[in-house]
Amino acid sequence: MRGDEYSVFVLLFKEACAKCFGTPLTKPLTEPESRRLSDVILEQSGLVVGWKSLKNYSVFVLDRKSAREENPSIATLDTLARYVLNAPKSDEAARQNQDQHFPFWFQYRQARHEGSPPATGRRWLFIAASLMLACLIFVVLRFFVFAPRTAETFEEDFHSLNDDSLALRGWGVSHKDGDAWSRRDASPGHLTLYTLQGDNWPDSNHAPDVRNLLYRKLSGECFAVEAHLLHFVPKANWEQAGLLLMEDTAFAGKSVRFSIAFNNYLGGFPGPGEIHLQAITCQGKQSEKPEEVVHTTVFTMNNETDKLVEENLKYTALRIEKEGKVLRFLYSAGPMENAAFKEVGRHEFSFEPRYVALVALRGFVKDTTSIPAVFSLFRVVPMPCGS
Repeated sequence: MRGDEYSVFVLLFKEACAKCFGTPLTKPLTEPESRRLSDVILEQSGLVVGWKSLKNYSVFVLDRKSAREENPSIATLDTLARYVLNAPKSDEAARQNQDQHFPFWFQYRQARHEGSPPATGRRWLFIAASLMLACLIFVVLRFFVFAPRTAETFEEDFHSLNDDSLALRGWGVSHKDGDAWSRRDASPGHLTLYTLQGDNWPDSNHAPDVRNLLYRKLSGECFAVEAHLLHFVPKANWEQAGLLLMEDTAFAGKSVRFSIAFNNYLGGFPGPGEIHLQAITCQGKQSEKPEEVVHTTVFTMNNETDKLVEENLKYTALRIEKEGKVLRFLYSAGPMENAAFKEVGRHEFSFEPRYVALVALRGFVKDTTSIPAVFSLFRVVPMPCGS
């Protein structure tokens, strides 16, 4: 890569990282961050840049002298430019047929490089002063205007569900299922997710995969998160909805899921259906076996009790409280909205969740129809540590 192309590549890569993560690139990307960037680029552009390449590029961009020489292909440069320039979604076949000349890379290069004549003398002083002023303004805006209010409660009633509105309120969505995501407003004024096939619980045949993962960033070591559901009555194996705490959105790190679920296949033998509360901890890629730390039966299902169960699950709420290593799991349900929370378990688990997500899933079961999980409220409440 020539010197002039390298400078434009550095600008392009840093701009892609800033667009994805909302902050400037100051240190090499971690594996979860690289995977996240790769997923976002694929989701928006329809084209692939491998996460390992992105991780290597971040090292090279920040320290060209010490890092191994990287020489991204023009196709990769074009894909990064497509992402940064918000180009229409494509795929490799369409690019081969219509865009063999890689127009977005050359458009970006011209705008960022060829359109910027070299600066000398006093103009350098002016540019340096302007850059210092811009950095100062950025710091003020970043930390005093746009910084997340970590000391305040965040509450979401899902009054608006278009993608731009959700993003402005701090939400992201990954692994979209187009059909199910398009029906997220099926219950006006609420968020509707569907129990799609997938799970963050890995097994020997499936990698972790949760469709329509709606997540937001967390700050602080001590907090409570809660989700409120309307009329959610799971009736098929592993149908469930609830909360997921994660170290990253690619499931490479540790996670905790707390959900209300159905099961009638215990120990390999068919049994009476039960609706239960389940909390599981996952060590991420370090371990293939999650640990079930809470399993509490709420209702045993039969024809005589079905109507009563549905009435008592008219309003359901799940809450996870985290204070240092201690996790506390609470549950509320009833025909009235203001039923009290009850503790169903607690567990010590050392991890640092950076994200919380709302999930609806059914594991990797194929022969079950998806049902809606209607979320009416989500809340994050900061808590004092060491109280």
